Amino acid sequence: MVEPIVSHEGRRSLADAPVRTVSARASLPTRLRNLWSRRELMLSLISSDIRIKYKGSALGIFWSMLSPALTLAIYFLVFSVFLKNGIPNFIVYLFAGLLVWNMFQTGVNTATGVIVDRAGLVKKVSFPREILALANVGAAVIYFGIQLFVLAVFLLFVGHQPDWAMLWILPISFVTLYLFTASVAVVMSAVTVYLRDMRHLMEVVLQLWFWMTPVIYSYENTIAAPLRRHGISFVYFLNPVTLIVLTFQRIIYVATNVKSTAVKGATLHILPSWPVSTYFYLNLAMLGIMVGLFLVAISVFGRLEGNFESEL
Repeated sequence: MVEPIVSHEGRRSLADAPVRTVSARASLPTRLRNLWSRRELMLSLISSDIRIKYKGSALGIFWSMLSPALTLAIYFLVFSVFLKNGIPNFIVYLFAGLLVWNMFQTGVNTATGVIVDRAGLVKKVSFPREILALANVGAAVIYFGIQLFVLAVFLLFVGHQPDWAMLWILPISFVTLYLFTASVAVVMSAVTVYLRDMRHLMEVVLQLWFWMTPVIYSYENTIAAPLRRHGISFVYFLNPVTLIVLTFQRIIYVATNVKSTAVKGATLHILPSWPVSTYFYLNLAMLGIMVGLFLVAISVFGRLEGNFESEL
C-alpha cells in the first residue's frame, strides 16, 4: 500500500514512499493497473494541492466555499440589476453552466504545466507520472463539489427546484466531463514538457473555447437557428463541453421556453426542447466517446513520457 504524502513534521514524504518502476513502453492495460494501484498516492496529491493553495490564508480552506458564494452574489447583482437580458432567474442558468466550465478550465489550466513544475520529483522518483495531471483534475472535482453545494443552497434560498425527473442523467454527464477534462489535462501536461509555451497558449485557447460554449449566452436564442439553416449544427456540438453544459442547464434551470422580462409578451426559447430520452442517449454516446478518448490520452502520454528526464 502506498503511504500518503505528508508534511515534513516528522512524517514521510513522497521520496520515502515505496515506488514501482513504470516503463514508458508499458502496455495500456499495465498503465491503467499502475494508476489504480497508486490511487492512494493520487488522493494524497489532491489533498496536498488543496492545502498548498490555501496555505498562509487567514480563512484557509473556507475560501473554497466563500469564493463561489461571492461570485454568485456578484453575478446575481450584475444580471439582476444592471445587465438584464430578459431571461428570468438568469443567475441560475448562468451558474449551472459555470459549474461545468470552471471544472474543465481549472483542471486543464493547473495540469498543463504540472510535469514541468514538479520536474525535481519526476526525475527523482519513479511513479506513474499521469497521476500528477489527474491529481490536478481531482482537485478541480473537489472545487466543483463545493460550488455545487453553494448553488444548491442558493436554489433553496430562492425556492428554485431542479428537474427531479432528469436528475439521474447528471452523474452520466459529470463522468463525461471528468473523462474529457482528464484526457485534455494528461495530454497537455506531457506536451508542455517539450513545448513550454503551451502553458500560455492554452490560456488563450481556453478563453476562445469559453465563448464557443453556451455558458453566458443561450444557444437556442442566439446561434441555433443560423446553424440549423446552414445545416452545420453538428459543428457546434463537436465541442464536448457544449452538450454537458446544456445538460446541466436543462436539469438545474429546467425551463426551455420562458417569458421575457425585458419585452412584454415575448417568449424566449433558451434550451433545446429535447425529450429526456434524447438527453440520455446523447450523454451516453458522449460518455462512450470520452472513455475511448481517455484511453487514447493515456497511450499518448506513455509515448511522450520516455524523454521526460532529458527534457526537464
